[in-house]
Amino acid sequence: MSNATQSALRGSQRDQPGNPHAAFGGIDKSSVRATNEPPDFIAIQESAEFRALRRRLKWFVFPATAFFLIWYIGYVAIAAYAREFMARPLIGEINVGLVMGIGQFITTVGLTALYVRFARRRIDPEVDRIRLDAGEFDQ
Repeated sequence: MSNATQSALRGSQRDQPGNPHAAFGGIDKSSVRATNEPPDFIAIQESAEFRALRRRLKWFVFPATAFFLIWYIGYVAIAAYAREFMARPLIGEINVGLVMGIGQFITTVGLTALYVRFARRRIDPEVDRIRLDAGEFDQ
């Protein structure tokens, strides 16, 4: 092992506990797991908690994906086969096609925001609990 590698592993005086400048940003907790053994991923996958987590995720992801694909393919099909409908003016020069096209962006942002909110409230806490039970990290 080179001297640089040994020095990096050993750390500098700044990295020693008790030093007020011990860690970057004041973080003195290690991200390294407490044990050297990897978690039992098979046991985690077969656990009731993990299955419930997957089921909860599927109940959001599959309907949201189906809704968006139907909406997107419908928009493309209408644009291709119902040109008169898409060209129908709504307000001045703004037509149905333009409103539906902007609606694609709005629904994308909306679905993304809903998923982030859903994941933050329903998925992330369960993932943290499963990781904690598996010894992945200490809190």
